[in-house]
Amino acid sequence: MPKGMQRVTSRGAHLGMILKGYPRISESFISSEILLLETLGIPIRIFSIRQPREDFSHRHVENIRADVTYLPEYVIPHWRTLLRTNGALWRRLGSHYPRCFLDAISRSWERRGLATLRHFLQAGHLAAVKLLDSDVTHLHAHFCHTPTSVALFASELTGLPFSFTAHAKDIYTSEAVQLARKIARARFVVTCTRHNADYLARIARKSGASTPIHTIYHGIDLDFFSFGTDAPCQGPRRILSVGRLVAKKGYDDLLRALAILDRDGLDFELIHIGSGELEGELRQLTGRLNLNHRVRLLGTLAHDEVLAHYRRAHCVALACKVAENGDRDGIPNVLIEAMAVGVPVVSTRVSAIPELVEDGVTGALVDPGRPEAMARAIARVLAQTEGVGPILARAREKVEREFDQKRCIKSLFELFTAALKLP
Repeated sequence: MPKGMQRVTSRGAHLGMILKGYPRISESFISSEILLLETLGIPIRIFSIRQPREDFSHRHVENIRADVTYLPEYVIPHWRTLLRTNGALWRRLGSHYPRCFLDAISRSWERRGLATLRHFLQAGHLAAVKLLDSDVTHLHAHFCHTPTSVALFASELTGLPFSFTAHAKDIYTSEAVQLARKIARARFVVTCTRHNADYLARIARKSGASTPIHTIYHGIDLDFFSFGTDAPCQGPRRILSVGRLVAKKGYDDLLRALAILDRDGLDFELIHIGSGELEGELRQLTGRLNLNHRVRLLGTLAHDEVLAHYRRAHCVALACKVAENGDRDGIPNVLIEAMAVGVPVVSTRVSAIPELVEDGVTGALVDPGRPEAMARAIARVLAQTEGVGPILARAREKVEREFDQKRCIKSLFELFTAALKLP
C-alpha cells in the first residue's frame, strides 16, 4: 500500500469499470490498476464490451476479485437480447427512455453512422441488467471512444455520474466535437501524459467545459522489474522491440534503419514481441530489405517471458510516429520497463515520449520518420562501453520517481474515493 494512505471501507458503494475488452494482454496497465485499487479497498465491478481474445492473461489477473459482466458486442447477433433488456428499461423509466433514445438518434444522424445507436443499446442493456437498483454509484470508462460512449449513455439513462481515462489512439482519432461533449458531461477526466492533458484541455476550453483533467501516469510494478541485465558478451548485438505491429509503432522505419546497420557490417539481431494487422506487410518488407537472417518475430508472449528478453537485450528500440489517421503513442510501457530493468532505450520525439526519455540523459531520441537517424542512434548506443552506467542509473531513477505504479495509483485512489463518497 502506498505510504501515507489508509485502506477504505466500501459500505456498499461500487465503482463500475467499463472496458473495451477484459482481460487483454496489451492492456496490462488497466488490470494492474484494477488490482491496486482493489488492494486499497475500492470495490469494483467490471463491464466489458468484448470477450477475451487471447487464451492466456497476465498472472496478476488471477488476483482480481471483481466480478465481470460481458455486454453484447454487436447488435445483429444479439438483437433479441438487446430488444428485451432495452424494452424492460423503457417500461421502467417511462418517458425518460425515449427522450434519451431520440437524443442518440440525433447524434447518430449527426455523425452519419450507426455506432452511436449500438453504444446506446449496450448502455441500455447494462443499465437494465446491472445498474438499476445496484450498488454501483459511479461509472468509469477506459478509453474515450466506445467505452466512454457507453458510459455517457448509461449515465444519461440512470443518472449515475461517470468519468473516463483517455489514453492515446482513442484521443487523436476521435472527433473533437464528440470528445468535447464527453469531457463536458464527465465528472472528471484522467489521462496518462501531460501532452494528452494539454490537448484535452484545449478542446475543453473551446467548448466552454470546466471539467477537471488529471494527468496520472500508468506506472509499472517496480517489484517485478528489478534493476540488472545479463546480455551476452559474444555474438550478435540483441536489439529488442515490443509492441503491436501497427502503423504508429513505426516498424517500417525501424526495419529500414536496421538495413542501414546491416549494410554497415554490424552483427545484430532484432527480436520483436507482439502481433498486429501489419505483420504480413512487415514480413514482406523484411524480405525485400534482405533482413530475414536478422529479424525474429516471436508474436505475443506472457509478461514474464518479455522480462526475460529485456534482461538479455543490448538495447530496446521503438520508432514511434504519428500514423496517417492521427493515431500515436502516449508513453509506451515498453520504454518504462526497459529503463527500469537497465536496458538502453532508443526512440523518437513523438507525443509524450520526451516526458520519459531525455536524449543523452536517460536514453536516446531521434526525430520520427528518419531511419538514418535511428540507425545512427542504435549504433551509438550499442557501441557504448564507457559512460553508459550513469545513463542507465538516471533512467532507473526517473522511473522510480515518476512511474512507480504504487505512487501513481495514489491520485487515482483519491479521485475514486471522493467519487464513491468513501471515508
